[in-house]
Amino acid sequence: MLRNTLIILAIASTLSACGKGPKDPAAEAGKDARNAKTVQLLVQPEDVLTVQSNALASGPVITGSIQPERRADLRAEISAVVLQVLKENGEPVKKGDVLVKLDPTSIRDSLQSVDDAMRASTQALDQSQRAFDRLKTLRAEGMVSAQALDDAEVKRNNAQSDVSAARARVVAARQQVDRTVVRAPFDGIVSDRKVSNGDTAAIGKELLKVIDPASMRFEGAVSADKVSVVKVGQPVLFRVNGYGEQQFQGVVRRVDASANDVTRQVEVLVGFAGSNQPHVSGLYAEGHIDSETSDALTLPESAMVRNGDKTYVWKVKGNTLAKADLAVGTRDPRSGNYQITGGLASGDIVLRHPNSSLKDGQKVELAGTARVATK
Repeated sequence: MLRNTLIILAIASTLSACGKGPKDPAAEAGKDARNAKTVQLLVQPEDVLTVQSNALASGPVITGSIQPERRADLRAEISAVVLQVLKENGEPVKKGDVLVKLDPTSIRDSLQSVDDAMRASTQALDQSQRAFDRLKTLRAEGMVSAQALDDAEVKRNNAQSDVSAARARVVAARQQVDRTVVRAPFDGIVSDRKVSNGDTAAIGKELLKVIDPASMRFEGAVSADKVSVVKVGQPVLFRVNGYGEQQFQGVVRRVDASANDVTRQVEVLVGFAGSNQPHVSGLYAEGHIDSETSDALTLPESAMVRNGDKTYVWKVKGNTLAKADLAVGTRDPRSGNYQITGGLASGDIVLRHPNSSLKDGQKVELAGTARVATK
């Protein structure tokens, strides 16, 4: 609106000049200088704002990355060849879905062997039990010695121990067979496949990773000299690399009790507030913890004009424009406005989007009531 008004006034001045004869150059220069101050601007309500005191949040910087709270590094629990990998990176999985199959041949042979040993030890136990029962009857009739009965009892007890040991070996062998099939521990997404068909998986080798994208959190760190002001429950405002200027809101969930030995920073876990959260892990994030709030005059950057190391605004005083130099403080990460520590007072009216053609002392006509700076 300011630009259109200036253009119309400039055209009117040109047409007026064209309709008159030649004038003295010095007189014209003086008249132009006077006219520059008398050009009147018509300012609409949306072109100005009223400076007010607002809540200004401040606190330590937090940096880190977005990580899932629920994640599983699935590793081989047996040494075997990879027969088949059924899921690729990025594929969704349900709890219990088969992800990797390992070759069970050698383990099945071992299971067959312990099954045979279990049957043999069970038969031996049955025979020793029958012998013990028979000698016990004969002993009651005085037909065998007590030593013979004791020997039969020892043999029976040894057979029972053999059966228990064989049963344990069978259970262990069956568990090994079950471990040749790797399943998803929860609903999620495969994030990192580490093996392919035909690979040899030694015990402890990482096969793949599964994450729950719905459990993302901000795992950040703050400087040790600022950790004293960080408390559980404080709000956090931060941006995530890859999401542009979009701001995410979170809450401090936990503050680590020890600082990192190398960086001397303290880990702070931030949970997302609401459902607005990224679904990609590992992204860099940076923000501020709102540990302190104070009242201060603030202005949007669009209302300020920067000229070298100086910053000023165009203030509307009565019906004229006045250039006001500013002392600018910190930037509020929530609103993007800057703290004004000098040059303005609450209630002052300034232009919202000033341009380069404005002049100090220029006449202004307000077409309506000024808007508030926070709107």
